[in-house]
Amino acid sequence: MVKVLIVEDEASIREMIALNLRMAGMEALEAASAEEALALLEQQPGCSAAILDVMLPGMNGFSLCETIRRTDQQIGIIILSAKGQEQDKIRGLSIGADDYMTKPFSVSELLARVGALCRRVGRTAPAQEPEENPTVLVSGEFVLDQNRRVLLKRGQPIELTQVEFQIMELFFRNPGTALVREKILKGVWGENYFGDVKIVDVNIRRLRMKVEDEPSHPAHILTVWGYGYRWEE
Repeated sequence: MVKVLIVEDEASIREMIALNLRMAGMEALEAASAEEALALLEQQPGCSAAILDVMLPGMNGFSLCETIRRTDQQIGIIILSAKGQEQDKIRGLSIGADDYMTKPFSVSELLARVGALCRRVGRTAPAQEPEENPTVLVSGEFVLDQNRRVLLKRGQPIELTQVEFQIMELFFRNPGTALVREKILKGVWGENYFGDVKIVDVNIRRLRMKVEDEPSHPAHILTVWGYGYRWEE
């Protein structure tokens, strides 16, 4: 069963989210603080996704997101906040969140986003892949191992979130091709994603910090101005 952690200090909101997740067939873990959430993650590992409120007592949601990401690149993270300012969204995505929602929010939309995240996290390669669909993609000095969900650069592993891994997979399958932002958004977040296309730009910036020798002068993830991005070996 898919397991989702909800970190929200307002009991009514937390319980409402948990109830709807359970009605959708998921297991919901509830925490009222970041400290309680970290203890739960240690006691019950294997969460597919986490919904983190920003305004928490003690450690806030942004710091909690950063703490989780230090040890877990696979879990899907949604930041949930009453703040709608652009800089807050960018901050949340830049530190490792996969998605951002602003209160008040639609429960059905939240469930759709959780479901999309969990499907990405739960993706596994079949036991036997046909030869025309290899489990290892190679591009210059980079190797993308789809079975192990690992990106290697010159033989050294680079830790990627599930969203980052899927963007790289899209690039590797379309080398030298300019991909419009909307195509990346649909290819990674799904056809029915409700969020802002700017989430693509934030994840590209994060990826450049990980894969480029000089992120300010990228040699691989190139910007196609007014359009999107292109991958070059």
